[in-house]
Amino acid sequence: MHRIVRTAGAAVAMLVVAFQARAADVSVLYAGSLVNLMEHGIGSAFDGTGRDRFVGYGGGSNALANQIKGHLRRADVFISATPRVNDTLMGAANGDRVAWYVTFAQSPLVIAYNPSTRFAAELKSKPWYEVLREPGIRIGRTDPTQDPKGRLTLQLLQRAEQVYHQPGLARSVLGAPGNPAQVRPEESLTGRMQSGEIDVGFFYSTEATDLKLPSVAPAPEVATGARYTVTILRDAADPAGAARYVSFLLGAQGQAIMHRHGLDTVTPVLTGNRAAVPAELHLQ
Repeated sequence: MHRIVRTAGAAVAMLVVAFQARAADVSVLYAGSLVNLMEHGIGSAFDGTGRDRFVGYGGGSNALANQIKGHLRRADVFISATPRVNDTLMGAANGDRVAWYVTFAQSPLVIAYNPSTRFAAELKSKPWYEVLREPGIRIGRTDPTQDPKGRLTLQLLQRAEQVYHQPGLARSVLGAPGNPAQVRPEESLTGRMQSGEIDVGFFYSTEATDLKLPSVAPAPEVATGARYTVTILRDAADPAGAARYVSFLLGAQGQAIMHRHGLDTVTPVLTGNRAAVPAELHLQ
């Protein structure tokens, strides 16, 4: 009887080892604004399907694309915060690293703030663009040359300048586009907000939701935001695993997780070479 138990235990252990050996890592480079969604939502749920393991790395979309082009990073899947970043990876001149991409979600840009900041009451009672001009306010944003959110921040202020007839608004709030007093890496901006190092910052609504930060949403006439895309890179080490990941992301379970993280899903829209899309994604 004891021999049988030991043999059964050994068999189970062998099955576990065999399963672990078969499980494959699916490498995903993703827009840093999705860190909580990817690491604590989609990633862990995808791991739970039992066949693959999510391995993610977040950063500014433009910076990640440049690293892909420069062979500094290799991955199976690339998720960007703007469709236009994919254009820098498409075509023979860019090594045909991307043949297609799917736009699957969006998130408006908001002005989030630390609830303990001395400017909190004003942000609740005055126009946000007036508060951002207050002496001493500490503003955080990302680099417009490395991250779509940084570029959209400039765009938002430029629109507000025109719509609200506020000449010089963008310059007075942001300074130079690369102002070192404000620009921070995307992956560190949330921590600086939570620690109180900055008073306000430009974030996507999904980030504010995840971080439970109060925020001000700009009016529709000046609003802008992220449009998230996903693709499988041409030189993916595990294209089959990548297809399973993208299918999970775009499927019912993935969409439910995105909603919980404050992301607005949209009907998937395919751009690029339809013939290169894995058949199991069932894209229209």
